[in-house]
Amino acid sequence: MFDSVRDDIRATLEEIEQAGLHKPERVIGTPQSATVAVTSGGRPGEVLNFCANNYLGLADHPEVVAAAHEALDRWGYGMASVRFICGTQEVHKELEARLSSFLGQEDTILYSSCFDANGGVFETILGPEDAVISDALNHASIIDGIRLSKARRFRYANRDMADLEQRLKEATEGGARRKLIVTDGVFSMDGYVAPLDEICDLAERHDAMVMVDDSHAVGFVGPGGRGTPELHGVMDRVDIITGTLGKALGGASGGYVAARAEIVALLRQRSRPYLFSNTLAPVIAAASLKVLDLLESAGDLRDRLNANTALFRSRMTGEGFDVLPGDHAIAPVMIGDAAEAGRMAELLLERGVYVIGFSYPVVPQGQARIRVQLSAAHSTEDVNRAVDAFVSARAALAG
Repeated sequence: MFDSVRDDIRATLEEIEQAGLHKPERVIGTPQSATVAVTSGGRPGEVLNFCANNYLGLADHPEVVAAAHEALDRWGYGMASVRFICGTQEVHKELEARLSSFLGQEDTILYSSCFDANGGVFETILGPEDAVISDALNHASIIDGIRLSKARRFRYANRDMADLEQRLKEATEGGARRKLIVTDGVFSMDGYVAPLDEICDLAERHDAMVMVDDSHAVGFVGPGGRGTPELHGVMDRVDIITGTLGKALGGASGGYVAARAEIVALLRQRSRPYLFSNTLAPVIAAASLKVLDLLESAGDLRDRLNANTALFRSRMTGEGFDVLPGDHAIAPVMIGDAAEAGRMAELLLERGVYVIGFSYPVVPQGQARIRVQLSAAHSTEDVNRAVDAFVSARAALAG
């Protein structure tokens, strides 16, 4: 049977390659850190890493690694079952309680990834008589999660509050029983922050709930690193927060939904990704608890990340690069053409800087970019070397 399909798939792969949309996977032979060793898929050797979500530099933090070693000895390697059968240990319940406290929510439920968390919310709490109103630039996991539900779907222009209010009115006029506004806290391809205070105002005016995927914020955005709800002073007004343990919170894997107690209770009974997937390996749960301990005194890490971000953005703008505005550690350098973005990433790797070119379908056609991600693990010298490499690569690309 496959022989009849093989040629079509090969043709599709060739089209991807010719359009400059191929996404190579580079292999590294070291722990995730500010510097990594590329072993295949590019120039071999040590390079500066500016494309990881390792915002606070905790992926290889010695205390996190030590906590993982200790947990492996105490709790074992894996659960080999789903939560409601025999897949729950004390360490999982402790992590859920700690996340609830940290995020200011009533309860938390763990998932194997934030993609699964977003995939398990909408169909559980919304039916065909309900409406979900989603930002146009929301993450793919939110889009896919909404598709799984039977709720009516509305989309509003990115961070456009007038458009959001119009969609809310349409949902109300259509007789929606429940209305849920969902947004990324930080939009991963742009580094833009959602105006949660204004969203919460509209939600209260139109009797809607608010859900935020805060994957690119929790740990380092807000005075205490509690994310965009803390940044905007609306921690008590957001009904559902989804997030990941795979970025600032240690960089491993796993996701969560932190929400009103009744919502979490229903997710435990009806959410399919939760009911039919093994939960986190205990070593990840225990190491995540250590990360939360470190966050209580991580002000210096957040300050260093902010300083690195400001330096990179300032220098790149001064060198004439088109960097999307903002102050988030996601700093997209706009290129436009997909093939040119890919070539720029290759030239940067040759100069010792590991970044990735993003193109369609990850971003819209004609808006290819190099998404640079700063980390507290980077030194000032690292940041300056990265900017110098961009200047050199641009000259090589032009010449």
